[in-house]
This record gives sequence, structure tokens and C-alpha cells, in this order.
Amino acid sequence: MNTAEIAPSIKIKTLLYLTDFSAPSENALPIALAVAFKYGAFIKALHILTPVIPEACYDAVHADEALAKVEMMRVQSLAAGVAIEPIMTRGVTVWDAVDRLLRENDIDLIVLGTRGRTGVPKLLLGSVAEEIFRRAPIPVLTVGPHVPASISGCRFQRVLFATDFSSESEAAAPYALSFAQENHASLALLHVMKEKETGNPAKSKEYEKVVERLRQTCPPGAEQLVAPEIAVEHGEPAERILAAASQLGTDLIVLGVRGATGHLDAATHLERAVAHRVVAHAPCPVLTVRAHETAASS
Repeated sequence: MNTAEIAPSIKIKTLLYLTDFSAPSENALPIALAVAFKYGAFIKALHILTPVIPEACYDAVHADEALAKVEMMRVQSLAAGVAIEPIMTRGVTVWDAVDRLLRENDIDLIVLGTRGRTGVPKLLLGSVAEEIFRRAPIPVLTVGPHVPASISGCRFQRVLFATDFSSESEAAAPYALSFAQENHASLALLHVMKEKETGNPAKSKEYEKVVERLRQTCPPGAEQLVAPEIAVEHGEPAERILAAASQLGTDLIVLGVRGATGHLDAATHLERAVAHRVVAHAPCPVLTVRAHETAASS
């Protein structure tokens, strides 16, 4: 499907917020609340309790549950004007718990925070976050370790959509347009080309074709609501996306991502994968969308 044929208006009715009550999860909460408020969505807040090992640990299990309930009440208290349903489960991996909720509920978006792969082990490490955005059939909004807590709750004023014109990018385009429109934000459309050995890339026919394809990202009429800035860079994609995000003062990056094929390690161990590098180093939240996700127009 051509991107220009996709309606930009998106429905987000139910949002799944993952939390282990750590600082990265806390950093993602204002983003979840802001998105829920903007789209009129309901939040399901999921916490996964520590697996039970021996029955002799009853006191520890009880204390863990009591503390989690207190923390969930605190999360709910911060959600002024947004309805939150607390969900706690035990004895499963993060993905198993998420997958079960996705199968049992109509959820439109996942929001989570991640600290990367270093530091004290927690549930929402970088590898777990990547497992979720590679496997989830719905968009995932990740608040990475380089997103300042002081700006995490700000309205999205500048949206950057990075596209390689793949089917994954086509699936992500409506979300970039919707977030820009809903937040009255500026929108930048970026494509990264390979370096040219000679000549002026800006004068090449290939460059002109890229610019035209970027213009076609907006369906007819959408440019009246969002006047996109066209940007064409040359070099390594992740590096140029991150550089553009910093230069433009971007508040949200939108990317299409490929799903995990075969054993998940095939997707998660590749340190140079574009999506992984962008999420891990972005100065703002990153919205990732898989190719088979079908945008629901309102």
C-alpha cells in the first residue's frame, strides 16, 4: 500500500503501561498519561511480581504483593483525569504477560521505560524492551535511558518520522502524522541515503526521487494540517537519525521496525540494528510500529 493512501487519523482507546516501579518506568509514566489524555484512552498498568520460588518464602511473597499494591495506588494517584486499571501477575516472563494481555484485550499502544542493558537487573532492561517492540503486533512507545526526566511529560511539539520506504515505514507513517496533528506539532520527514563517492548528491536524480517520495508520505489534505519539513541525509541511518533528532529538538521519533524472526536472539543481539540504536540513544521517546500493524482510522 502506498503511504499516501493511508488515513492519518489513529484511534488509541486502550494503552498498556508497563512498570516495575523503577526510575525508567517512572520516566515513562508522564508520557503514557499525556498520550492517554490526548487520545481519550484508558490505561492498563501492568506490574509483574517476583516469581515464587519455595513455599517457605510466604512472608517475602506477601510483602512483595503489599508493596506492589502501594506502588500501584501511587501510580493511580498521579493519573489526574485518566482512568487506570492496575494489573499484577506473577510467575511469567515480561513478554508472556504482555502477550497474554494483548490476546485478551483490545490494546492499541504499549508504553514502557528502559534503562538499557547496564546497571542493576530489572524487569524492563533494554533487551526486554526490544523483545516487546519486535514481537508486539501493536505500536510500542519506548522512553529510553537518554530521555531527561524533566522533559518526559512535555507535549510533543516536534515529531521526526524516519523512513526507508519499506513496508514497516509505511505502517508507521499514519502514527507520525496522527501524533503531529493531535499535538499541533511540527513534522519532519527524514530519509537517509548512502554516501555518494563523487558529485553533489542534492542534484542527483535519486535525490529528487527521494524528496518526492517523502512528500507523498502525507495523504491529500494532510499537508494542510501538518506542513512537513523534508530532510535527506547521507550516511549511517541510526547515526543520522539521532543527529537529526538532536538538531531539530525532536520530542518524538517514529520508526517502522522489523519483527523478530526465528529465535528472538536473532533480532535482539544485533547491536547495530537501526531501531535498537535509536531507541537506546535517542534524546526523546521513540514510537516503533511493525509492518503488519494495520492503522485504524477514526
